[in-house]
Amino acid sequence: MRAMLFEEFGPPSVLAYHDVPDPVAGPGDVVIEVHAVSVNRVLDVEVRKGTVPRYKVKPPHVPGVDPSGVVVSVGEGVTGFRPGDRVAVMMQMPGGGMFGLHCWGGNAQYARVPAGSCVPVRTEVPFAEATVIARHGPVAYNLLFNMGKLEAGQTALIFGAAGNLGSLGIQLAKRAGAKVIAAAGSAGRVQTGLDLGADHGIDYSKTDLTEAVKALTGGEGVDLFYDNIASPKYCPLGIESLKRGGRMVTAGAHGGPVVPVNFHTVYEKRLTLMGNPTSDPMDALPCFDAAAEGKLKVIIDRVVPLSEAPAMHALIEEKPETGKIILDPTLG
Repeated sequence: MRAMLFEEFGPPSVLAYHDVPDPVAGPGDVVIEVHAVSVNRVLDVEVRKGTVPRYKVKPPHVPGVDPSGVVVSVGEGVTGFRPGDRVAVMMQMPGGGMFGLHCWGGNAQYARVPAGSCVPVRTEVPFAEATVIARHGPVAYNLLFNMGKLEAGQTALIFGAAGNLGSLGIQLAKRAGAKVIAAAGSAGRVQTGLDLGADHGIDYSKTDLTEAVKALTGGEGVDLFYDNIASPKYCPLGIESLKRGGRMVTAGAHGGPVVPVNFHTVYEKRLTLMGNPTSDPMDALPCFDAAAEGKLKVIIDRVVPLSEAPAMHALIEEKPETGKIILDPTLG
């Protein structure tokens, strides 16, 4: 099979399209034919550059943490999947480790995956969308409901309205009956949040965020502040926008990570601040259901052949704001 791998850390040019042996399913594994895998700014681009040693990736390495595709073979002891099943791969692997970081990933025609890292994908959901949902949907679901305890009738302030976690968070919150205030740093990105169903939008680069939230909530503030940016300038304003007993949830810090927090606000308002980038793989299922029902849309910048991975890595380095890029090994 063909795979995109790097034999040393470095610029996009270290990525090379190689012939490598086809993977074989071991006990508890499945082999999937990969139809989609995304290019993540940190977990693919920064890993390839060698700037995130905490992930302990060792070349030669095939990146790609979130493939989706079709099962072609199963290993001994696998009962939950069979050839022909459509699946998406979650990063967490049974027993520890992360797929695509601590083993070869999905930038290949075929990938060997622990069956316990796979979730079924409904036929109504295309593979490109499935990859984005599997990567970000369960995290968003966990932040909103398992951690944030968001309920119908409550109000959520969601940052990064046009990003993957933000856009999915908006739609999942609306599907659950919550009111949503979408916030971002430009009018266009705010409009994306509104187009996805948010009740209100705030461009915090032009408007006083806390005053705008007060006006929209009758002075009370929001029940939940959902962040994945950790902007030193704007994240503190989100915390200030919480009502008494409010909760903040986060799964990202690429805009920080150090944020000044007024702890008078935290203890006087009895706030809870929570962070967790992980999720339960089964939380992908309600996300796929929402997508199949037409109630969850993903934002994809482009779908390109796997052979274009070096150019896509270079594009993300040059323009970090580029939207989600999907590599499709079936295209070449």
